[in-house]
Amino acid sequence: MTRLHFIVTGMHCTSCGLLIDDAVEELPGVIRSTTDVRTGRTTVDLDTTNPPSEQDIIAAIAQAGYTATPALSADTTPAHP
Repeated sequence: MTRLHFIVTGMHCTSCGLLIDDAVEELPGVIRSTTDVRTGRTTVDLDTTNPPSEQDIIAAIAQAGYTATPALSADTTPAHP
């Protein structure tokens, strides 16, 4: 697994985070998306065999109505199940 982190703006409540997680988790190769509205961060766990690109994830978040940027340009941290 690979883990990516994004900074997300425009969220106001827990429902916003759930909308983002639902949109991101629809992408092929996404194992799990977790959004913390308090910190404005979304963490995405990816299947390393067929992961979506950062741009695909950002586009999914944008389709949900929010703006996202990578937390760090090369932030890929091994996820621990």
